Amino acid sequence: QVQLVESGGGLVQAGGSLRLSCATSGLTFDMYAMGWFRQAPGKEREYVTDISWSGGTTYYADSVKGRATISRDNAKKMVYLQINGLKPEDTAVYYCAARHRSGIKYEYWGQGTQVTVSS
Repeated sequence: QVQLVESGGGLVQAGGSLRLSCATSGLTFDMYAMGWFRQAPGKEREYVTDISWSGGTTYYADSVKGRATISRDNAKKMVYLQINGLKPEDTAVYYCAARHRSGIKYEYWGQGTQVTVSS
């Protein structure tokens, strides 16, 4: 059974930083690219960033580019998202997701972790 469990969310003041973690189990982790998505209240879920199975390639949405860093530890089967310079518009539930490296759709999703940024 595949499980993705996010942690590290919370309430933070604007300008602060957070590091989100996603623990995975039941996956052959290094066969999967990993992504972070977020959904703000009343909005569609949106892409934030992703990282290739090897960690060698990363992409970022313009909204977080320069402020966010995605990383992974294949030995620990973990993926991380560091966001600095948090803004109120970063407030959302953050989800990690797994996509097989030969696939195009994210197959597995976590339950999400809430990030709230106060102004």
